[in-house]
Amino acid sequence: MIKQGIFHPQLLRVMGELRHRDTLVIGDAGLPIPNGVERIDLGWKAGSPGYLEVLEEILKYLVVEQATFAEEAKTVSPEFHKKALSLLPENLPLRYIPHTELKKESESAKAIILTGEFTGYTNVILTCGCAY
Repeated sequence: MIKQGIFHPQLLRVMGELRHRDTLVIGDAGLPIPNGVERIDLGWKAGSPGYLEVLEEILKYLVVEQATFAEEAKTVSPEFHKKALSLLPENLPLRYIPHTELKKESESAKAIILTGEFTGYTNVILTCGCAY
C-alpha cells in the first residue's frame, strides 16, 4: 500500500502514462468531458476536493512546461486564479484563451480531472514537459 502522496489508482496510472507535450486538464465540478477523453472524477461533495488542493498536489509530481487558463478566470474568480498562479513553477509560460476555446482544446487531453470545486472558471490545461 502507498503510504503517502497520491494513491488514487486511475490518477496514478494516467500520470505515469503522460509524456512530453501531453495535456492534462484539472477542472471544476461542472467542466464538460468531451467524448473519448478519460474522466477522473475526484469530487465527492461540493468543494471537496478543491481545485487548488488538486492542482498543488499534481504539480508535485509532473514536469509542466505550460499552463493554459480561460481568460474569464482573471475576472470571474480572480482570487482563486491568483492562488493558482502562485502554485505554478516560477517563470512557467502561461496562455489565456476564451473558456469556449479551453473546452475545445480539452478534447485532445489525455485526461480531465474533475474536482469538487464549485467556483467558476477554475480550470487549467497543463502541458507536460520532459524530465531530462
